Amino acid sequence: MKTLADNLTHYAAFHRDTRNIATHFVGIPMIVVAIAILLARPSFEWAGIAWSPAVPLVLGTLVFYFRMDLMFGSLFVFIYGATWWLAQWLAAQSTALWLSWGAGLFVVGWAIQFVGHFWEGKKPAFVDDIAGLFVGPLFVAAEVGFLLGLRKPLEQAIIARVGPTRSRPLPT
Repeated sequence: MKTLADNLTHYAAFHRDTRNIATHFVGIPMIVVAIAILLARPSFEWAGIAWSPAVPLVLGTLVFYFRMDLMFGSLFVFIYGATWWLAQWLAAQSTALWLSWGAGLFVVGWAIQFVGHFWEGKKPAFVDDIAGLFVGPLFVAAEVGFLLGLRKPLEQAIIARVGPTRSRPLPT
C-alpha cells in the first residue's frame, strides 16, 4: 500500500497551481457531501443506526485513511460523522429536497473542480489512478494543515518530489 506521502505526492503532482487548489477547497467538500446525501437513500434502521449505501463507503474510506495516518484518520471520523449526519437528515426530507441538494452539490462541485483543472492545465488525478477520488479529501485536509503551519515535514517531502505551488494569472 502507498504511504500517506506517496498518495499525497501523486495527487499534488496534478495540483501545483494555487487557484486549482483553492477550487478544491470548495469543490471537494461539496462533492463529498453530495455523495453522502445521494447514498443516504435507501436506508433502514438497525441497532439505532440508519444504514444506507453511504455507511460502507464512509467506513471503507476511513479504514483507508487510518491505514495511512492516525491523525488524518481521526480528523475524518469527525468530518465524515458530520457529513453522514447531514446526509441522513436530508434523506429523511422530501425526495425533491434530498435529490436537489445531492445532485446540485454534486454538479456544482464538479464544475468548480473542472474550472480549477482548466486553470492548472492538467487533468484530474483520478484519471490516472481511481484512488485519487479518495485521496482528494485527504489532500484538501493536508493543504489546510500546511496553511496552518502543521505537518511541515510532510509538506516538505511533497514539495521535494513535485515542486512548490505557484500562482499564475487567469488564462485570457
